[in-house]
Amino acid sequence: MITVFTPFASLVGGALIGLAAVLLLATSGRIAGISGIASRLFPPYEDSGLAGRIAFLAGLVLAPVLVMAATGAPIIQTVSGNLPLMAAAGLLVGFGSVWGYGCTSGHGVCGLARLSPRSLVATAVFMLAAGLTVLVVRHGLGG
Repeated sequence: MITVFTPFASLVGGALIGLAAVLLLATSGRIAGISGIASRLFPPYEDSGLAGRIAFLAGLVLAPVLVMAATGAPIIQTVSGNLPLMAAAGLLVGFGSVWGYGCTSGHGVCGLARLSPRSLVATAVFMLAAGLTVLVVRHGLGG
């Protein structure tokens, strides 16, 4: 698998993520943690801000469609066809975001920007886990 280095797209994407996080915090006092936003769509949920949470998550889904419409270039996303592996991965991510009181966006983007020690530890842990996962999957270690 080859990863293409895209510095301009990465810079623009990072700036937009940062801007969205700042705007959400400034307008609603909320952290832009996707797991927290998504979890508050299910009971027991807060009635206040429901439309904003739906709009935030819709933006995550629609953004690639808008980029594709604007550039004419297809969005290439590779997803495993191994359904048991995908189910296990989803459960582990869900468990991790509950156990860690947040997800990569909440801790890695917003928490680090606020100099939160808990977010620093959480980000270090999930970056280490991600690195080990890549090492095992790409290089066949561990089995």
